[in-house]
Amino acid sequence: MILEITTFDHPALRTPGARIASIDDSVRRLACDLIDTMRHADGLGLAAQQVGVPLQMFVLDIPQLKKRPSVLRIEGKTVPLEAHMPMVLLNAEVETYGKSHTEGEGCLSFPDVSLRVTRPLSARVSAQGLDGSKISFEADGLLARAVLHELDHTRGILFIDRAIPEDRADMPEEIRRLARPC
Repeated sequence: MILEITTFDHPALRTPGARIASIDDSVRRLACDLIDTMRHADGLGLAAQQVGVPLQMFVLDIPQLKKRPSVLRIEGKTVPLEAHMPMVLLNAEVETYGKSHTEGEGCLSFPDVSLRVTRPLSARVSAQGLDGSKISFEADGLLARAVLHELDHTRGILFIDRAIPEDRADMPEEIRRLARPC
């Protein structure tokens, strides 16, 4: 089912997500609805907060792009990205490493807003899947950026908070007043 995506001033976007203690039919249904909603909106990721549900859950569907490549490694081996998409991550923990890169980001909750954000190029991710199993992988490039963007949502942090100073100064007033220093 396609859900309504919350926009920038919705309080759920600033609400840190509750840990998902048990995976039941409602959690599985929400995951499916998040995927449907993300795809309908042509997004790369969507967090539960973005549909008004403050949980530690997000979904990703990252294509392999030549201009913004991604690398997915499982147990140290590079695997085909497409074979693991869409991805549902519950209760994710992330450790970043390596160099950082500044690049434009958008967000389905901020239609028509693009801001430059500096993020690490690599991340180690540990989470639960919908079947309760542990998911562990390393991500580089666009996949790492998307993981970090959606993880921020689950913590009540928005990409406007992480925008570079020049872009923060140019944000529309109704968005600038919502930005917090991280």
